[in-house]
Amino acid sequence: MSEIRWNVPIAEQIELLRRGVVDLVSEDDLRRKLEKGAPLRVKLGADPTRPDLHLGHAVILRKMRQFQDLGHKVIMLIGDFTAMIGDPSGKSKTRPPLTLEQTRENAKSYLEQCRLILRQEPEVLEIRYNGEWLEPMGYADVIRLASRYTVARIMERDDFRKRFEGGVPIAVHELLYPLTQGYDSVALEADVELGGTDQLFNNLVGRALQRDYGQEAQVVMTLPLLVGLDGTEKMSKSLDNYIGLTDEPHEMFAKLMKVPDPLLGNYFTLLTDLPAARIEELLAGHPVAAHRELAREVVSGLHPGADLDAAEARFRSVARGGIPENIPAVTVPAADLDGSVDPQRISMAKLVVLAGLEPSNGAARKLMQNRGLKLNGEPFTDPQGTLTRDQLSAEGGVVIQKGKDRFARLILGS
Repeated sequence: MSEIRWNVPIAEQIELLRRGVVDLVSEDDLRRKLEKGAPLRVKLGADPTRPDLHLGHAVILRKMRQFQDLGHKVIMLIGDFTAMIGDPSGKSKTRPPLTLEQTRENAKSYLEQCRLILRQEPEVLEIRYNGEWLEPMGYADVIRLASRYTVARIMERDDFRKRFEGGVPIAVHELLYPLTQGYDSVALEADVELGGTDQLFNNLVGRALQRDYGQEAQVVMTLPLLVGLDGTEKMSKSLDNYIGLTDEPHEMFAKLMKVPDPLLGNYFTLLTDLPAARIEELLAGHPVAAHRELAREVVSGLHPGADLDAAEARFRSVARGGIPENIPAVTVPAADLDGSVDPQRISMAKLVVLAGLEPSNGAARKLMQNRGLKLNGEPFTDPQGTLTRDQLSAEGGVVIQKGKDRFARLILGS
């Protein structure tokens, strides 16, 4: 890990911190805070409703890392209490609430994955939970907080306005969400708050509340929502257009090689430290070379020490229709052979589940019907199909493949 760069000139800090930023409210305020010479307190509120992170989350985590590298303290704020409300930002209907226990359990995985990007030194990292100050608040405290903002201002938010005009119900607790998130900035005395572009309204509420509580208003910085591999929607696990932070190096490399060409500049800017001149040079060249450098930059950043040459060789092999080496082996217990039907056979659907390629037999059968499964490099399309004991016990077993780059070698055990 590189050394923290203390006392970097203010102009250089601002140039670095502005990279990839959509909204900066305001640069003058940021400059004034930096001129004081003290490390800034930089807040990011994390809503741990989903424990799995992807490169879309990496965009903002990388911005936090930039602040850390300049000697500022970032505060990873786990919204364990606000997650019970459910952030309505960008939502067309009320979200189901979580329990405090659920949010804290999700937070464990969230923080573990954040360590792939953030520095861990205590002078530049603070982890807090907003349940610390929100859970003890009484009804009178909530009323006093609510009195500091008007309904008219809350309804300026685009998603609330659309739902109201469309006759879609808005629960009162949702109207309180921007206030509770804004109060977090008061409790932490934040100098800067980071967020996606969908969080601009909520973060500006925090800026207004700080003034109302007699504090210096925080600077608000938003970053774009990373578009996923489909080239249209924001990266999301539910849309299956994502690249996970914990994907294996070879899997991450392969996915990055498939980033749509029009998104390359955006991915380079938001996910790498390459200078702008180098990015322009790559974009002006052959797209394959640009994809290759993007893949190597991102994978090496998240997986230091990864064998990038091996990841690239595997990608090229699979792209040519080949089967890569070092496929993870899955032992199939002999007891799992379907004795009730034929003691010498086992259903392919069951094998797909055993290999971890699908969560259920139904999903495995659907995969086969959609021609998404291969056996030893050849399509396997019979959802009721089986493999024999002899096939599984042959030297090297059999290789099944889901999609372009998910393989498993099945070998019969004792």
